Amino acid sequence: MTVEVIGIDHIFVAVRDLRVSEEFYDRVMDVLGFRKSEVAISEDPHVVYYNRHFAYSLRPAKEGTPNHDPYAPGLHHFCFRVADEVAVARAAGELQTAGIGVTEPRYYPEYAPDYYATFFEDPDGVRLEVMNFREIRRKVMYDWEARAGL
Repeated sequence: MTVEVIGIDHIFVAVRDLRVSEEFYDRVMDVLGFRKSEVAISEDPHVVYYNRHFAYSLRPAKEGTPNHDPYAPGLHHFCFRVADEVAVARAAGELQTAGIGVTEPRYYPEYAPDYYATFFEDPDGVRLEVMNFREIRRKVMYDWEARAGL
């Protein structure tokens, strides 16, 4: 029997300059409704942004490590899902007002007919996205047993 994963609990992102990234993510996570705390883990400072569903933590990268490359093995991008297209557009506008360079929100039919998103990057080049809760994801979430053939 399989064990069902019910969500993502946390993600840790290693950053080159914790304070520069913290300033960036303070603006982003404020728009997206996250709260913030700071903790030390193994004597390293961590900045933790959290909401009801998961935590997004920043930790210092080790000295001498290479810069982030989204096409090398590892994290390519991280997507924040919001309720609908209106929320994507509102997030894009608020992020832009907060000084974050975001793409114009639009549909991406090359991904799916109802894929509506805006994209941006953090100071280390980690690609971030805000996307609507698409119909196929709703069907999978709310009618899991009937959607086994996807």
